Amino acid sequence: KINEMVQTRMAAQAEAAKAAGLKALETAAEEDNAVKTDSGLVVQTIKEGDGASPSATDTVKVHYHGTLADGTVFDSSVERGEPIAFPLNRVIAGWTEGLQLMKEGGKAKLTVPSDLAYGDAPQGDKIPGGSTLIFEVELLEIQ
Repeated sequence: KINEMVQTRMAAQAEAAKAAGLKALETAAEEDNAVKTDSGLVVQTIKEGDGASPSATDTVKVHYHGTLADGTVFDSSVERGEPIAFPLNRVIAGWTEGLQLMKEGGKAKLTVPSDLAYGDAPQGDKIPGGSTLIFEVELLEIQ
């Protein structure tokens, strides 16, 4: 019974997060220089890059700042003061898709719906299930 109660509570929290995320996605899609892709990802160009665009199998070096729809920071290489490199096919689908639309030297805001992030599964105590994630990403280089 306790397990059922926990599952019910988590499902309710995920639905609340999805509702807040839907509003964030709608707002992001209306911003200047924003494009909503067929998958539901919203990409807002902040600074156009002048280099190459990565493919899904490339390793990229980025600086990023990640928040929930309510503005709560859950992760930030900017705050740590150190960029990070990773293969694009080893991250959430919203990043894989969004970074392929950028060019080296560019900066964009990615508003990632929960189904392109972690779905209904909470990620530790920082990312509730059903969360839309918002990232400001600078693509420093393709390695």
